[in-house]
Amino acid sequence: MSRSLALSGFPEWLPEGRLVEQAIIDTARRVFELHGFASIETRSVEPLEQMLRKGEIDKEVYVLRRLHAAQDEPDPGLGLHFDLTVPFARYVLQHAGHLDFPFRRYQIQKVWRGERPQDGRFREFTQADIDVVDRDSLAFHHEVEMAVVMSTVLAELPIPRAVIHVSNRKLAEGFYRAVGATDPAAVLRAVDRLDKAGPDAVGRMLVADAGLSISAAEQCLAMAAIQAHDAGFVEQLEAIGPSNALMEEGIEELLAVIEGANRQRPGSVIADLRIARGLDYYTGTVYETMLEGHASIGSISSGGRYDALASDAKATYPGVGISLGVSRLVSVLLDRDLVQADRRVPSAVLVAVNDEQSRAASELVAGALRARGIPCEVAPKADRFGKQIRYADRRGIPYVWFPGIDAPLKDIRSGDQMAADPATWMPPAADLTPQIRATSLEQRSTA
Repeated sequence: MSRSLALSGFPEWLPEGRLVEQAIIDTARRVFELHGFASIETRSVEPLEQMLRKGEIDKEVYVLRRLHAAQDEPDPGLGLHFDLTVPFARYVLQHAGHLDFPFRRYQIQKVWRGERPQDGRFREFTQADIDVVDRDSLAFHHEVEMAVVMSTVLAELPIPRAVIHVSNRKLAEGFYRAVGATDPAAVLRAVDRLDKAGPDAVGRMLVADAGLSISAAEQCLAMAAIQAHDAGFVEQLEAIGPSNALMEEGIEELLAVIEGANRQRPGSVIADLRIARGLDYYTGTVYETMLEGHASIGSISSGGRYDALASDAKATYPGVGISLGVSRLVSVLLDRDLVQADRRVPSAVLVAVNDEQSRAASELVAGALRARGIPCEVAPKADRFGKQIRYADRRGIPYVWFPGIDAPLKDIRSGDQMAADPATWMPPAADLTPQIRATSLEQRSTA
């Protein structure tokens, strides 16, 4: 096969990058399960009719059809899923009779979007989602829980400090209506473009596309500029002026999330009224998460409350969820050299080979180590021991085992050589599996 060019928007990590990705996924899975979320996986394709009802996504969906479909063959009307929330809603409806509610699920899968690839944005990428769904009504405290769980995941990763920015759709829609908007969705779509287009351009959109007066547009921009780590956002809103019952309900909910999440994980969330989220199914709390010092790459984790995404003639299944953009986070961490794996392979031990006639003895040592959960490999060639040690060092393998001598185990980092029995020896926990570490002492996670 001739050498092919890389496809833009479809990431392929080198082994050390894949170790970073796996560490993030493993951390997310462990934290999710500690909080009682059950794992599911849904199919990769969904009906287009279902997906295209959910917001400004129609131009980004990859459709599914056979390459050699007959000219008169009907269009199957299927596409690759662009997120994991819409498929999850379908899953809940399909399996409701077999689920216990409230149903707590996590899902780590690839999704596809036909958008323009750029820094941290891909056409194929991995997400790690959690959601809680109930029948007919969903307790509000789960909206606090989403922020707490995702903050816990991010705090356990060796990444720059991450803060979850939170707003509320009821607050936003109530405010937009209070300033005279007749199409709150159009206002929301314009505000959602603030980071890309800037306030001047968004202000013009609010007047031209959403039909606001200039003063109303200025009030919407002033509202979107509000941020606070506590109840201070309420006073800032009151200073702008307009209010109504829906807005007051949203303020109460946002305040409960800010206070509840920061009580459990101080400093983990901030009220940020710029947060809009472009998908139409969100109805309450919405989340976006920024890495300090790297805001230009956008949100690494987002989600929100949805009340009518899953419903049938018998019941409605409201839910709330939050998603970690695994591929985006990996891309940022690798491209900006923020983290690195301490070795390029899983192996903790390289078992040396004296000569090819004694390879069987080396394989027995490796088998004994593997039986006790110690990742290891046998040297590919019976080279001089110096070459075998350099082979291990290039891959970051910390230990070399030389069978048949009294002190067979060598820590090649320190040079120490020691007696060891493959039936009983265990490496320190930090050496058992590859560790992902920050490249700078200044990096810190959410505490």
